[in-house]
Formats: sequence, structure tokens, C-alpha cells
Amino acid sequence: MQFPTRRMRRLRKTPQIRKILRETTLQAEDFIYPLFVKEELEEGAGEPIDTMPGQYRYSLEDAVDEAKRLEKMGLQSVLLFGMPEEKDEMGTAAYSDDGIVQQTVRRLKAETELVVITDVCLCQYTSHGHCGIVEGNEIVNDESLRLLAKTALSHAEAGADIVAPSDMMDGRVGEIRKLLDDGGFQDTLIMSYSAKYASSFYAPFRDAVCSEPSFGDRKTHQMSPSNVEEALLETELDLEEGADIVMVKPAMAYLDVISKVKETFQVPTAAYQVSGEYSMLKAGIEAGYLTEESIYESLLSIKRAGADLIISHFAPDFLEGNMHEEC
Repeated sequence: MQFPTRRMRRLRKTPQIRKILRETTLQAEDFIYPLFVKEELEEGAGEPIDTMPGQYRYSLEDAVDEAKRLEKMGLQSVLLFGMPEEKDEMGTAAYSDDGIVQQTVRRLKAETELVVITDVCLCQYTSHGHCGIVEGNEIVNDESLRLLAKTALSHAEAGADIVAPSDMMDGRVGEIRKLLDDGGFQDTLIMSYSAKYASSFYAPFRDAVCSEPSFGDRKTHQMSPSNVEEALLETELDLEEGADIVMVKPAMAYLDVISKVKETFQVPTAAYQVSGEYSMLKAGIEAGYLTEESIYESLLSIKRAGADLIISHFAPDFLEGNMHEEC
């Protein structure tokens, strides 16, 4: 059926028509908000993150207060990142019963109905800034698994609903699943950073949590931006090891990967709109090169690609109604 009988513009005639025919929508429950919780930080005022305008490092009390504020607006989930007062080569603070993440989990589970997710990695807790144990100049894989699983178990014992290993060590999902099950936490979910790329878009985050490696890089365990088939294999392996939710990170430069992961596996799929994506859009808007609508459009593209959940620093903007959309 051709023009003039078929007129596609009829479907776009008014804002109301465009709205009811919308194929993809964003809802509050789609969002997971990352919270940076810093030990020994003075309460009462968040510590601004210079490379991420509008984002803060919070004390435990302030993090709980911010989570409560956003929950009242409809937020369903948070993802916790901890910043310890002291670091060492083994990342001891990551799996301490009294660690900053463990304390925050307990408070959130006692005082909110939020789904509490914890990032499981060692990079914020190690003096060398790497995601596992270092021997010489090598990040060793198998020796790191025990500490990563120990960290996940400590989060589950504190009450975390979901643990999210982000280290990209081989076999870590299976090691975590076994330790959780043996410890009586069969119902604790694992959201694996399955396809995590060695991306330049992480730079502001490393400043935010002070996790810049003291030497080398993370290219031996995080994926090459060139590869898609490898992402599918990584995801398949994580699912075989017991992952309940898989994740693609970053999001906007990897929409094709999100789409392929969702289409291939048909499992709950998350995508992380990372710090660099956030800061890039904020800078463009501040300079007048972009409008606020670009935020909504970026998030919509991630959902449209197939993500069921979006981890984004823009979650408060959406909840507070500061994010503009075009009908």
C-alpha cells in the first residue's frame, strides 16, 4: 500500500497520538541508581565529584537519606560502591563485616524497601587499584576468586538482595554462586558484569572512587571494544556458572551488544550508562551544544536496544521530572 493511501505522518499528527503509539517507554522501575559511599566522610553534605557534575560521594547517613528521598519518588533499586578509609594489597576492607558497604546495606534493608545491589570488586579497596590480587606485575585470576567470593558473601550476610561482580575474572560467578549456596544464601541473586569492556568512558568513575590502577591497565581481564562474539561467549559462561542477570557496560557505545545479548539469551539484561557517558552529556548541555532532551533520548536508546534495567547517574533527573522528552 503506497502513498497517498498510506500516510505515515498520520501516526505523528499530535503529541497525544505520538504518545499512545510509543513503542518504548521509560519507567521508574527501569532504573538502578549508583551510590558512592565513603567511610569517615563528614555527614551533612555530600562531597562533590569534580568530573561528574551533580554527583557526590556520601557518608553512610547521607547515602541512606538520599536513597530514602529517591525511593519516595519511585526509585526501586540502588547499586552501592564503597570507599574505605584504609586500603591494602589484599583489599581487606572489601570483605570486612564492618565495611562501609556492609554497614550501608544493613541500614538500607532496615529502613527502606529498596532492592539493594552491591558492586563486588577489589579495585576500590586495594592499594594498587587493581580488581584482583597482584603478584609481581600480574593480576592473578584464580587466587583472586576466593576474595571476590568472600566479598560477595559478606554483602549477602549484610542483607544484599543482589551481588554484582564487576571484576571480570574468569570463573568468579561460579565461585560466588558456590560460596553463597554453601552459606545458605541460595536466594541471593547474581547480576554479573558479563560484557564489561576496557573503555575510556570509565575515567570519571575512577576519579569518583579513587580506583585508578597504580600501574598498567585492565585490558587483560576487561574486553576489547572491538569484540562482539566474545561478549556473547562471556555472557553464556556467566549464565552457565549461575548468573541471574547479565550486564553490558558501557551502554551507549555498545547498543549493538545489548541487543545481541538480549536477543540471544532472553534473560534479564542490564546496561550501565557509565560515568563518561553521564559527564559527556552534562558537559554538552552546559556548553549549549545539546539540550536536556538528549538525556532522555540516550536512556530511551538503551531501553530500545533491549535493556530491562538501566544503571544510570541520571536516575534522579528522571524521578524528579527534570528530564525532558519529546512527544
